[in-house]
Amino acid sequence: MGREGGALLDSRLIDDLRRVVGDRWVVCERDSVVDYLLDETPDVVRPQPSSDIVVVKPHSAEEVSEILKVANERRVPVYPVGGRTGLVGGSIPTEPGIIVSMERFKRIEIDEENLMATVGAGVTLGELIEAAERAGLFFPLHPGDEGAFVGGLVATNAGGARAVKYGVMRNYVKGVEVVVPTGEILRLGGRLLKNNTGYNLMHLIIGSEGTLGIITEVTLKLYPRMKHSVTLIAPFSSRRDAIRAVPKILRSGANPLAIEYVELEEILKSAEHLNERWPVEEGFSQLIIILTEVSEDSLYAQAEEIEHLCKESGSGDLVVAEAREEQDRVLRIRSNLYTTLKPDVCDILDIVVPPSMLAELIDIIEELGAEYGAKLPVYGHAGDGNLHAHIMKVNGHAPEYFEELKRKIYEATVKLGGAISGEHGIGETRIKDLKLALSSKEIELMREIKRAFDPNNILNPGKVVGRA
Repeated sequence: MGREGGALLDSRLIDDLRRVVGDRWVVCERDSVVDYLLDETPDVVRPQPSSDIVVVKPHSAEEVSEILKVANERRVPVYPVGGRTGLVGGSIPTEPGIIVSMERFKRIEIDEENLMATVGAGVTLGELIEAAERAGLFFPLHPGDEGAFVGGLVATNAGGARAVKYGVMRNYVKGVEVVVPTGEILRLGGRLLKNNTGYNLMHLIIGSEGTLGIITEVTLKLYPRMKHSVTLIAPFSSRRDAIRAVPKILRSGANPLAIEYVELEEILKSAEHLNERWPVEEGFSQLIIILTEVSEDSLYAQAEEIEHLCKESGSGDLVVAEAREEQDRVLRIRSNLYTTLKPDVCDILDIVVPPSMLAELIDIIEELGAEYGAKLPVYGHAGDGNLHAHIMKVNGHAPEYFEELKRKIYEATVKLGGAISGEHGIGETRIKDLKLALSSKEIELMREIKRAFDPNNILNPGKVVGRA
């Protein structure tokens, strides 16, 4: 069977899928399928989804295996989807095919003795955080949207605000159960802190964006819950002053959970969008610094040192949020920034440089904005050098300079020793820019890895390494 539209949804294929998962879990109706076709990618760059799609909702790795065997035999594309919170079109089905939704993979097991959680790919970030907290433990990662599925967080190697202290998703994953495109079920890693047995296939799966296998279960490292936390907000009059304070904080010996950079105009809009109030209404730019410690004395000693360093760098008076409710509100407003801006965004860039180069990158973005007369709001994870620069629409449309400006930002980022994606991934929207950051040999090797896992190119085709 080929990939031409209209041929996919024949009765034999539908019958085969229903035999695997049951009639209830195969969805063909257009009105029901449409909810699975898009993610959070801005509309200007979002790829057009195919309308010739069937959604299948398996419940086990064995069912996923049978689905992939059927698809592989017929050469039918398969698109794994989770919470659909991606920003680079990575889960959008661009050819006729099968969407495999992981929403029924909901098992959660907390291993308190080993400080591990084993969870189904369909468990949301919010559900994982709550389960860990009930056991007196802590899952630090927070990419922003608590509706994201754990399987998707692993598939995209998600980062987020707290990566500066505890790292990105790769640093938490100790084991994965994954079904490769030819149908075999692999169980890689486990509840181990060390494992040096051969090539690390698990780390190939992490960040592969659904192109090498469908993740069905994950074992994650947890941490003891910190007893004390505080959130500081430091206002600055300029981007550069705020960014230059970050290396001072990191060199001071303080160990913040997060150092986030935001700008006043956008953070006030985000608060208004949520019908909340942002606690600091001064300064063009602001740093949000989150501290967590076992000892209250250590926590406040770090807070005092950070306050001194921020003021030395030109900040106004810091606002301190101590109550859990206040801290949660700050994080909620910060996490809502993209949702607020999205209707007016052409693209949200995900550039990353060595943290010491961040001030220089900020200067270049300001210069390019002035050169093109463009509004370029910026926020992101200042503690690890990862910024989200937004190229905004003009009168509701992408400006003619959009692609050229994006390329110049990417070129400047790479020249500073950076990369075009710190956490969002390549998906489909970044493929054309991949050659700016990677050599032809690197891209060739990635395509060879894709062929080794997926000889018939059925799994998430066209993503990450393109169609070549």
